[in-house]
Amino acid sequence: MTIATLLSEFDLEMANTRKVLASVPADKFEWAPHAKSSTLGKLVNHLAAMPSLAAAVINGHAKRMPEASSKAELLDAFDKNFPAAREAVAQASDEHLCAFLPAINMTREAVLRNRVMSHMIHHRGQVTVYLRLLGVPVPGMYGPSADEK
Repeated sequence: MTIATLLSEFDLEMANTRKVLASVPADKFEWAPHAKSSTLGKLVNHLAAMPSLAAAVINGHAKRMPEASSKAELLDAFDKNFPAAREAVAQASDEHLCAFLPAINMTREAVLRNRVMSHMIHHRGQVTVYLRLLGVPVPGMYGPSADEK
């Protein structure tokens, strides 16, 4: 693993997440597809905060993000969290990323891949289903979506 490879993957997943967040209807934050499901607002706030988890994995400290109550606040939070997280990952050494974290039983790199990026992809998928159910065009992630063809 190299930092460049990790950053390439990180940048792609963050850009895809930003596209999904930008597609969220501003007036649907309280909507949920089922009583046992999270609201759209809770889910997208979780996504917007995830880059700060990446920075915490590298730097060892996390700060709790206030929950956005509007689309503008949501995008602003993501747009602030992503560059700080990217900088933290870019400045980490391979040795630092490969260090084992006994409390989590993983290396920092594994935490970034599994608990940040894969976790983000999972919740991003949930949001795209919510968008589809709401009749909102779904942006493509790894190529054009059905709505973009």
